[in-house]
Amino acid sequence: MTAQAFECRMCGHCCQGEGGIVLTDKDMARLAEHLGISPKALVERFAVTRGGKLHLTCGDDGFCVFFDQGCGVHPGRPDICRAWPYFRGNLVDETSWEMVQDYCPGVNPAAGHAEFVRQGKLYLRSEGLLRYDPDTSPNALLSDD
Repeated sequence: MTAQAFECRMCGHCCQGEGGIVLTDKDMARLAEHLGISPKALVERFAVTRGGKLHLTCGDDGFCVFFDQGCGVHPGRPDICRAWPYFRGNLVDETSWEMVQDYCPGVNPAAGHAEFVRQGKLYLRSEGLLRYDPDTSPNALLSDD
C-alpha cells in the first residue's frame, strides 16, 4: 500500500505569514459567495493589492484574516490554500520538500519525495488547481507543463 504523502493536521502554520494569499477572480467569486457578500465588498474589507496582485489581509497576529482556531472560510478558501503543500517549490525541489516537513506536520516523510510529487500532481490536476494565468495566479501554483 502506498503511503499518503499529506494529511492536513489543521495546525494553522500555513495560515500564518505575510507571504500573501493571492486571490484570483475565481477565488474572489467563490469566497464572496461563501461569505454572502459581493466580490467588491470582499476586496474592500479583506484584501490589499501588492505587486499587482490581490492578497487577503492578515490580522495583527500575522494569521490570515479568516483564521480563528482553523480556517473560518474552508469551503470558500482560495486555490492557493487548496493547493497546500503541493506548491511548485515542494514538487520540483526535494530540499524544499524536506524543509517543509519542519513547518507542516501533515507532510509524511515516509512517503518519499517522488510519491509526494506523484500524489501532488494528481491532486492538483483533479481539483483544477494548476496555475492558469501568470498575471493573476499565485506563483506557487504549478503550471501544467
